[in-house]
Amino acid sequence: MKDTLVGGGPKEDATDRRPATRPEHTAALRKKRLVGLARPWLLLAPSLLVLAGLLLWPLIQVGKLSMQDYAVKFGGGVGTFTGFDHYTDLLGSALLWKTVLPNTAFFAIACVGLTVALGTLVALLLNRLGPAWRLICSIAVLAAWAMPAVTGTYVWIWLFQPQDGMVSQIAGSMGLIDPETTNWFTERGPFYAIATLNVVHHGFPFVAITVLAGLMTIPKELYEAGELDGANAWQRFWKITVPTILPVFLVVTILSTIWDFKVFTQIYLMPGGDGANEEVYNLGVFSYIQAFAKNDYGTGAAAAVLLTLLLLAITIVYIRTLFRQGEEDQ
Repeated sequence: MKDTLVGGGPKEDATDRRPATRPEHTAALRKKRLVGLARPWLLLAPSLLVLAGLLLWPLIQVGKLSMQDYAVKFGGGVGTFTGFDHYTDLLGSALLWKTVLPNTAFFAIACVGLTVALGTLVALLLNRLGPAWRLICSIAVLAAWAMPAVTGTYVWIWLFQPQDGMVSQIAGSMGLIDPETTNWFTERGPFYAIATLNVVHHGFPFVAITVLAGLMTIPKELYEAGELDGANAWQRFWKITVPTILPVFLVVTILSTIWDFKVFTQIYLMPGGDGANEEVYNLGVFSYIQAFAKNDYGTGAAAAVLLTLLLLAITIVYIRTLFRQGEEDQ
């Protein structure tokens, strides 16, 4: 018969001839796979614990505080759970939508754009200099970055000081303003113009040095080929420089965005920025004033959480763009 051997017994199926996997072998493979998956996390565990203690735990505490009416008392504080009431009040505030968020967003956009643009121009200049002058100019540029934010802010306040500030005196001598009656810090426009100069002056050296490092990796043959094809300097910049070091531009842009959205020192130290003038609030100053000047810790914490979520959303968008760019380059 077709299904029997000569002796009449059943025919052995070909699949039955494969050796059965022993349980010990399967367990060893599973253990090896688990060890391979766990080893990276075990190596990262100390750093992750430190980051959790320094970043995650305070963030959890701020989120918890934003859902409480917290009263400071001698020897500690007492919090009463209020749910999302502080978020409801915050999002329903006209001050938030008409002043705080516009100040934060437009100020950050202006600072990021000007910082990246100025830093790129300085990087292009440094890239064309010889080694000696490049070193000298780089040190001079980094001096602005090394200056503490507090010191830099007071320098700009001195420059625009009403009546006897250098800028006020020069503008007055040219007939542009009356130094005796002009105060640059009372109106929102001039106030944030000075703050923008301050932040850009402090931030552009980082962009310049980072972009310079990227420029020095571009082969000169690419520019020579562009010149042979008749491309001018502007075309070579957009067709060669930008695509080649686009990840560098994305990194400096995302870092500048994070820094400029949460600017606090440069705003708070300027005249009127410490809470005296509500027209110049940004989210960082607003959160601080609510928590420590008005003792409304819940609303202040809610504003801090809102700022964190805003920065997290921006960061996710930039990171996805960076990863997508990397996949396209492969």
